[in-house]
Amino acid sequence: MPVYRNPVLNADWSDPDAIAVGDDYYLTASSFGRAPGLPILHSRDLVNWRIVGHALPRLEPEQAFTAPRHDCGVWAPSIRHHAGRFWIFWGDPDHGIYQVNAEDVRGPWSRPHLLKAGRGLIDPCPLWDDDGRAYLVHAWAKSRSGIKNRLTGHRMSPDGRELLDEGRTVVDGDALPGWFTLEGPKLYRHGGWYWIFAPAGGVETGWQGAFRARDVFGPYEERVVLEQGSTDVNGPHQGAWVRTADGGDWFLHFQHRGPYGRVVHLQPMRWDEEGWPVIGNDGEPVAAHPGPVPVEQTTVPARDDDFPGGRFGRQWSWTANPPPVFDTGNPASASDAGNPGPGWTVAHAGDGLRLVCRRTPDAHDLRRLPNVLVQRMPGDPCTVEVELRLDSDEPGAKAGLAVLGDAFSWIGLERDASGVRLVHRFAESVAEHERDAAHPRPAPDGRARLRVAILPGARCHFSARTGEDTDFLPSGRPFAATPWRWVGAQLGLFAAAPPGGTPAGTAAFTGFRVT
Repeated sequence: MPVYRNPVLNADWSDPDAIAVGDDYYLTASSFGRAPGLPILHSRDLVNWRIVGHALPRLEPEQAFTAPRHDCGVWAPSIRHHAGRFWIFWGDPDHGIYQVNAEDVRGPWSRPHLLKAGRGLIDPCPLWDDDGRAYLVHAWAKSRSGIKNRLTGHRMSPDGRELLDEGRTVVDGDALPGWFTLEGPKLYRHGGWYWIFAPAGGVETGWQGAFRARDVFGPYEERVVLEQGSTDVNGPHQGAWVRTADGGDWFLHFQHRGPYGRVVHLQPMRWDEEGWPVIGNDGEPVAAHPGPVPVEQTTVPARDDDFPGGRFGRQWSWTANPPPVFDTGNPASASDAGNPGPGWTVAHAGDGLRLVCRRTPDAHDLRRLPNVLVQRMPGDPCTVEVELRLDSDEPGAKAGLAVLGDAFSWIGLERDASGVRLVHRFAESVAEHERDAAHPRPAPDGRARLRVAILPGARCHFSARTGEDTDFLPSGRPFAATPWRWVGAQLGLFAAAPPGGTPAGTAAFTGFRVT
């Protein structure tokens, strides 16, 4: 059997959950404040994945996400297949537990249903039992509720639309010596036991626990089933147990890698003589292992984009809800996730993305712009390039290629009284305004080929080629990419202009490449 190497998803696919449906595997992950959200990935071997859509075209409640809220929104979803339908549950720490469902994983998906309102409700997971009863377990965010280290269980209506009780604590981490920050539960039924797979100890230093009980509400006994041990895989936890069609057991989990976010590893899994799961190499993560099924080639989720017909691929999201097109009353489809945001893009028949230079008083700070189009930064060293043409006569109009996190840096074009210039700017985490990273230089034809080389340690070297340049010229000092609190750094494209009442032009991006 061919050998795969971890991580199998080397980018910020945070808090993954996955299921098997026949010979197909589906995975979703946290998308926080980005729209569309709830990405859906498909695989035939648990190693190679591709993006097939999104289950959440717009964040709910919509008015809460008209401006960026990078660390809020969709936290730690769970995906299940039951009664011929796909179901996704997630927690928004500021609003409550939501649910969507669909007959086809590619959509259309139902509108988000608020199953349980409240602050601090996170990491929900449903279970439909063999007797037709349904349950839900969830964790708590102390930052909103004052509660942590506790898992709460509910009886749930089989249609997933109502909780049938007030809930009760099923696992109290404070009663377990040495356990803290217990969260991210996944609820299963196996071998006559109810199982909760749940991590503890924090994302950077924690471990994966397993809990089992004869009754869904406990009492549960616990065991640590995966931890860093002698490996360099810190905090290996929070993920999904998946059983393949041939009866093999596997566990997908994340590893926190700073600016790269939470990358996804695949571990073999077996059951010991006492009926407990053993993950990885006797409880430690494996770096490489024979795969679940033969693999012909290695693929990763899409990164490159030619923007055919002015549309962007499913790897992209906005940093907040785009302006709505119209409300038809019909549920949205995951296949519609690549639709450009009205008012932020210009539709056309050819290739290339045309972003509107959106007028805003926040043009000095990319972190505050909702109209930044972002995708995950790769966890491997790489070079990112895109061609840019700025079509604007408005002084202060600008557009560029960014590495965006709690600090950011971008290179691109800006119009001033003398014409279009190549500029390179950055802002530190504590800064409210960006600063020049290099001296501006002319871009006489209003075009530039932009590049950022991302080296080990997420150190970013910016360069560009304009006019008669025969090669890329370096710009500014190296920039160290930084994450948000829960989100890895992202690659971004944007266009903006100072406040005003007339159109400020557009920026055309073509040939986006990651090599």
